[in-house]
This record gives sequence, structure tokens and C-alpha cells, in this order.
Amino acid sequence: MFVTGRLAIAVAVGVVPIVLSGLAGFPPYAALGIWVALCAALVGLDVLLAPSPRTVVVSRRVPTRARLGELVPVSVALQNNGSRTLHALIRDAWQPTAGAGDARRRLDVPPGERRRIEIPLLPRRRGELVSQFVMIRSRGPLGVAGRQARHRVRGAVRVLPAFSSRKHLPSRLARLRELDGNTSIQVRGQGTEFDSLREYVRGDDVRSIDWRATARAGSTMLRTWRPERDRHVVIIIDTGRTAAARVGDGTRVDAALEASLLLAALASRAGDHVHLLMYDRVARARVSGVEGAALLPAMTDAMAPVHARLVDTDWTGAFAAVRTLTTRPSLIVVLTAQDAAESARGFLGGFPDAGRATSILVGSVTDDGVAELARGRGSREDIYLAAAAERTMRDAEIVADAIRRAGGEAIAADPETMPPRIADRYLELKAAGRL
Repeated sequence: MFVTGRLAIAVAVGVVPIVLSGLAGFPPYAALGIWVALCAALVGLDVLLAPSPRTVVVSRRVPTRARLGELVPVSVALQNNGSRTLHALIRDAWQPTAGAGDARRRLDVPPGERRRIEIPLLPRRRGELVSQFVMIRSRGPLGVAGRQARHRVRGAVRVLPAFSSRKHLPSRLARLRELDGNTSIQVRGQGTEFDSLREYVRGDDVRSIDWRATARAGSTMLRTWRPERDRHVVIIIDTGRTAAARVGDGTRVDAALEASLLLAALASRAGDHVHLLMYDRVARARVSGVEGAALLPAMTDAMAPVHARLVDTDWTGAFAAVRTLTTRPSLIVVLTAQDAAESARGFLGGFPDAGRATSILVGSVTDDGVAELARGRGSREDIYLAAAAERTMRDAEIVADAIRRAGGEAIAADPETMPPRIADRYLELKAAGRL
């Protein structure tokens, strides 16, 4: 049962007859009791005449997946199996981050008929959005009170990363097509991937003679090789405490997701094998062995429920987990925030050796506001803030120099610039034959 605002109005109106009865010599307390009893009788009558919401059959229509920031079409249908028209107030119980707006809707459902209402969602956070029930209130004919019932009809939608960096993909794919078959395979030395057969010419390496092809052709045939093209790209996303810092409209881990999705889409089109690892103390998400068109859906699905944890990342364990993904020549891309020498000691201590066939990129998302603070000189407070900002920038540069001395390459950019910067560096490595 529930009561509406009309009951409060009815009780307030009772002040007038109570005052008048007092002036007429009638005991006020007796008048108050009569008025309260009358209001209670109206509530009981309204509840009795209200159609039962338990005779309603509730169903949902919810997509299983949606992208962050996009409108999600969600609807609730009511089938009235009662004998009276249902004047219902419906509340769909989504959490606030679902962006349901006003989730309370009014709906009239005649007996034996079915009505559907749209409750679109605009998610503000990645992960699982769940509504466990729909609450229905059936108002009586007087509008003073009514009945209510909770219908357990579960609805769930997984909110995937927005992947707004996909706007950079067409231009990078065009550059990749220019490299394909041209500079990307013009590398000195013999390759490791079989290319074709040709006749032996004096001076060729006799170890490349294909004796079976020679027997079939009747002349000496030689195998030719090309540099291996399907290399491995390992993406490590730091989900420790530094990734929880807000940069721009999101967190550092959100910017890392955008950069990794753009790189994965590009590398997949180039024929490379992409591996994803999201790690802090343990692996929060892992994608490996997925190729082609299934790669991006698998990555976004694995990324969706993962958020930064307020713990220090175990970099020794993270880099050890990379060796379980692949031992082949690869590009390792670490997306983290290493901008303080003290907190970067564990990261630098576990830094893997960059060999001849392995390249390591470390991408750090920066805040443009720090650079703006460093230029402030307007007041004493601005000068102190500028000094702190300059020290922050200097510490980040010290860490970047340490990464370069360890054989890696440091890339620092704001959330909007980081994804294309990582993609461009990948293409440069392809063009140079280092990947």
C-alpha cells in the first residue's frame, strides 16, 4: 500500500472543520478524531478499489551490450490480466550511473491489453548495469492511496568502452596500405617466412635449396624468404592506483583503453597477433589467441568491467605474465602513469630487457592543466603552483630518461593525443622494419 500527496491535502483541509467545531462548542479532539477516521476510511476505500498490480505480467527488452556515451534503448511492457483498468506508476530500478533520468513513468493499461514504455539509458560508466526489479503502483479512483507490488524482472546491459579514437583509424589504415608490400618488408638480411620458389643462381646459399621441388621441376630450385610479418603486439594496461587519477573528462585507465583499442585495430589489420593484459596485483583481464574480426569485441568485452584499483602495481608479476603470452619477437606497449621517480622504482626494476627483435613503448597520459599551471605568474599562489607543476614535469622527464636508458621509448601525451601517437609510432616501426 502507498499514499499520495492528496492525503496530506485532505488532512490539512480538516483544520477548517476542527476550528469551526471548536467555535461551535464541539470538542476539538473529537472533531480531529472524526476527521482522521474519515481520511483513513478514504484510504481504505481507495486501496480496496485500486486494481491489483500483482495481476500484471512485466517483461523487459534490454540489449546485452552498449557503448559508453551512446543512448541505450530499454523498454518495459505491462500485460494487464485483471478486470479493471490499471492506472500505474512504474519505476525501473537502475543505478544512478545508468543515466535513466526520470525512471518513474505513468501508464494506463486497460484490462486484457498490453502497453510498452521506453526508458532510454545514457550510461556514464563502463561495466555491468543491472536492474533487479520493476516497482508498480496502482492508484485508486480517488487518487489518495493505492497498492504497490515489486516484480522481479532482471535486466542487465554491459557498457563497453566508447572507442572514440576510432576516428583516427581510417587515416592510419591508409598509411598502413602504403607500407604494405613496400617499405615494411624491405629489410636487410634473410627473412624467416617462406615467400616463393625460384631457380638456383650461382652464389645463392645452397642451404636454401628445396630438394623436393628440384626433383619435381628437373632443375635446381631455391626457396626464397621474406622477413616475418605477423609479429606479436603485447599491450599492458596498468590498473593500479596511478591509473585512477582523473585526466580531462575521464581517468587515465580510460585513456589507456582508447589507445589500446586503436592500436589493436591497426595491428590486427596488419596481420599481427595482439595480446592484451590488464594488471595491478593480479591479471584483471587477458585476451590472447583471438584474431581477425573477433579481436575488438573480445577486447572491449574484457575491458568493460575493469576499473583502477587503489593498490600499487606489481610490475615484476606484470612483465612475468607477458612471457606467458608470447616468447616471439614482439612490440610491448605499456600504458601506465610513471611521472614520479620514487613511485617508478618498482616499474624500472622489473623493466624487461629490450632485445634486437623486441621494442618497448611506454605511454603515459598527461594532464594539460599541469603545463598551464607551470606558466602562471599572476600572484603568489600562482607562483607556488607553477613551481609544483614544474617539479612534476621535471620528475616525469627523469623517469622518461630512465626508460630510454633501459632500452625503451617513452611517449607522453594528453588523452586525446595519446591514441594516434601510439598508432603513429607503430607505423614508424613497421616502416623501419623493426616490427
